[in-house]
Amino acid sequence: MFKPISLLAVFLAAPALAAADVAALLKEADAFRLPADAVRVETHVELYRNDALDKERLYTVYVKPGRRSLVLMKSPSEIGQKVLMLADQFWLLMPESQRPLRITATQKLLGEASTGDIASMTWSEDYDGSVKDEADCPAPPANLPDMMAPPKPRRCLHLDLAQARSGVTYARVELYLEKASKLPVKADLYVGSGKRAKEAWYVPKTVNGQPQIMAMLLLDDIQPNRRTVIRYRSIVPKAAPDEFFNPAALVRNPLSGW
Repeated sequence: MFKPISLLAVFLAAPALAAADVAALLKEADAFRLPADAVRVETHVELYRNDALDKERLYTVYVKPGRRSLVLMKSPSEIGQKVLMLADQFWLLMPESQRPLRITATQKLLGEASTGDIASMTWSEDYDGSVKDEADCPAPPANLPDMMAPPKPRRCLHLDLAQARSGVTYARVELYLEKASKLPVKADLYVGSGKRAKEAWYVPKTVNGQPQIMAMLLLDDIQPNRRTVIRYRSIVPKAAPDEFFNPAALVRNPLSGW
């Protein structure tokens, strides 16, 4: 005989199962951007106005498990500056100062590229949510450089994500993943007020026989004539020493050769 308590247990278990499914999806999607637990990412950021290159910056980013990132600024105008991310906290370290400056994940570096966009390359540690629906993958705006139209229509999973911790760059993300592969396609990025701040498009390339996200295009809702392109020139496994992730010690270390 069917027992009512069994049906109740099914309903109570459904949200937990859904959350577990989303966590697994985000880990699969993360692997396309961060192929190893500890990596060095050579990053090139370009700001375009009316399709003409306006400014560019170079960064070397070291990522380690535990939501730890170190951003070394390599452009001549910024040389010696560093950004350190430890969990929910961010510091800017200037070469002429012995005191780390607290900043936020939303601090702009160039164009629409914020500190969090450069330092953090995962969703699974920062967000949870649900699969909103399944639909055809969104198509990028016409004539958007770097974006190549897929050879045939694809189906996408549409995820509605909310921040699971403080200190993240966006309060909410609507993320589209290719259903078959879980490859990131597009994200709508929202601030705490609920307003969409920008949209991100992900550009995959084949690296060592596997697809990998090698660029992210950020489009500004307020200034449509601008676009910011974050290019990952190389992503290689490399673990920076743990002492690099101590803000007090980092101000005294020029990190020569890194």
